[in-house]
Amino acid sequence: MQAISRFALMKKRVKSGASTHRTLVATALFTSLVVLMPLIAIIMIAAGGSGSDWPHLINNVLPRATVRTLLLLAGVATATAVTGVVTAWLTASCEFPLRRLLTVALVLPLAIPSYLSAYAFGQFLDYTGPVQTAIRTVFGFATRRDYWFPEVRTTGGAVLVLASVLYPYVFLAARAMFLMQGRAAADVARTLGAGPLTVFTRVQIPMARPAIMVGLTLVAMETLNDIGAVEYLGVQTLTFSIFDTWLNRGSLAGAAQIACVMLVFVALLLVIERAARRRQRFASNKTTAAVADSIRLRLTGWKRWAAVVACLLPPALGFAIPVLVLGTYALRRLDQFASLRLLSALWHSVLISFSTACVAVLLAFLLAYAARTARSPLTVLAGRLASFGYGVPGTVLAMGVLIPLARFDNGVDAVMREWFGLSTGLLLTGSGVAIIYACTVRFLTMAEGTIDAGFHKLSPHLDMASRTLGRTSAQTLRAVLLPMMRPATLTAALMVFIEAMKELSATIMLRPFNFNTLATLVYEDASRAKVEDASVAAMIIVAAGLIPVFFVSRSLNSTNGGK
Repeated sequence: MQAISRFALMKKRVKSGASTHRTLVATALFTSLVVLMPLIAIIMIAAGGSGSDWPHLINNVLPRATVRTLLLLAGVATATAVTGVVTAWLTASCEFPLRRLLTVALVLPLAIPSYLSAYAFGQFLDYTGPVQTAIRTVFGFATRRDYWFPEVRTTGGAVLVLASVLYPYVFLAARAMFLMQGRAAADVARTLGAGPLTVFTRVQIPMARPAIMVGLTLVAMETLNDIGAVEYLGVQTLTFSIFDTWLNRGSLAGAAQIACVMLVFVALLLVIERAARRRQRFASNKTTAAVADSIRLRLTGWKRWAAVVACLLPPALGFAIPVLVLGTYALRRLDQFASLRLLSALWHSVLISFSTACVAVLLAFLLAYAARTARSPLTVLAGRLASFGYGVPGTVLAMGVLIPLARFDNGVDAVMREWFGLSTGLLLTGSGVAIIYACTVRFLTMAEGTIDAGFHKLSPHLDMASRTLGRTSAQTLRAVLLPMMRPATLTAALMVFIEAMKELSATIMLRPFNFNTLATLVYEDASRAKVEDASVAAMIIVAAGLIPVFFVSRSLNSTNGGK
C-alpha cells in the first residue's frame, strides 16, 4: 500500500509539473502577443489606408525626413563612438590625474534626458545666453551681425546635444571589454614593436568591437526615439514626421506608413545588435594574473593633462551645462515647488511610473521564470519577441496602442448597449492606462534582462532540492526563489520607474486632456519658449535620473578598473 501511495504521489507531481509547464509557456506567449499587438495594429493601419497619402509622403515628407534621420544617426553614432571609446580606453588602460573621479563623472549624462539637454543648450548658446554675451563683451561687438556663431537649431546642433547625453552607452560597454581583455594581447603586441597607438587601434579596438556595436545600437535606438530635442531644434526626422502627420495633418494612415518605414530601421538595428552579441563571446581574453591586469600605462608630461581634458569635456557638455542652466533657473523659482500645477504633474508622473514598474516587473518575472523552468523553444521565442518593444520609438508605440484599446472600448460599449442599454464610452482610450501600456511595452526588455540575470545567478539545483523535499513549483517559487530574487526585482522596478518618469515620446501623444506628467510639463513650457518656467520640473527629473547613475558609479568603483 505504501508503494502504491508513493507511485500515486509521484504521478500527481508529474501531472502537476506538466500543467505548470504548459501554463508558463502559454503565459510567455501571451506576454509576447501583448507586446507585439501595437506593432501589428500599426501594420494593419498602414495596409488599410486608402493610399491617397502616399504621393504626399513620398514627394514631400519621406525623402527629407529619411535623409535628416540618416544624417542624425550617422553623426550621433560617430560622435558617441569616438567619445565613448577614447574615454573608455583612457580610464581603463591609462593612469593620469583624477582618473577615478572622471570615470564616475563620465556616466553622469545618463541622468539627463535628451530633451532637457536640448532646452539647456538652446538657452546656453542663444544670442542672450552666457556664451554669446561673453563674446560681445570681450570683443566689443554690438549686434549679431558683427560676428559669426554656429546655430544650435540645426542637424549639427542636434548631433551635439544627443551625443553629449548618449555617449555613456558606448563608454560603459567599451570600458567593460577593455577591462576584460587584460594586458596579455597588448603586451604581446608591444614585444613585437607596436606602439601604444598601434596597440589601441589594431589590437584592443578590434577585440572590443562587438561590445562597441551593442552600445552604438542602443545609441541609435535612443536617437530614433527622441522627439523633444529634434522638435525644439527644428530637425524634421521620421519620428517628428509621425507626430506631425498624425496630430497636425490628421492622417493616422499616413503616420502609420511612416512608422512602418521606421520599423525597418529598428529591425536592422536589432539584427546588428544580435549579431554583435553572438560574437561577443570571442572578444574576452582576460589574463589569469591579476597583478598584470592592474598595471596601466602611466601618462606623463602634456599627455596626462590632455587625457584629463579629454575625459572632462564630455561630462561638462552632457551634464554640467544642462544642470548649470536649468539649476540656475530653478533656484530663482523655488516657489514653484508649492504650485498645484507642478504637484499635480509630479503625482501623475509617480502614479504612471509606479504602475508601469509594477506591470513590467510582473510580466518580466513571468518571462524569466518561464525560461528558467519550462526550458522550451517557445519560451525563448516569446522572450525574443517581447524584447522587440524596446527598439520601437515611443511615437510608434503610441499610435499602435490606441487602436487595440479603442477596439476594446468599442466592443465593451456595444455589449453593454445590447444587453443593458447603457453606454460605457471610452474606458481605456485617452486614459493613463494607454500610457502605462506603451511604457510597459517599451521598458519590458530592461526589466526582463535584469531579472533574467538574477535568475542566472541562482543554481537550478535549488529548484530540484526544494522539489525533492516535497515542495511544489508554486511553493518553491514563493519560499525559495522570490526571497533570493528580491534585489534583482527591486533593481528592475527602479530602472523601469526612472525611465518611465523621463519618457516623453509616448506620453505626449497618449495623455488625457488636461493631464500632465513632469516630462510633458517641461515640454509644454519649452514649446512656448518658457524654458525658465520648466526648470523646476526638469531638475526633479534629473534628480530622479541620478539614482540609477549612482548604482552604476558604485559598480565602476568596485571593479578592478576603479582601483
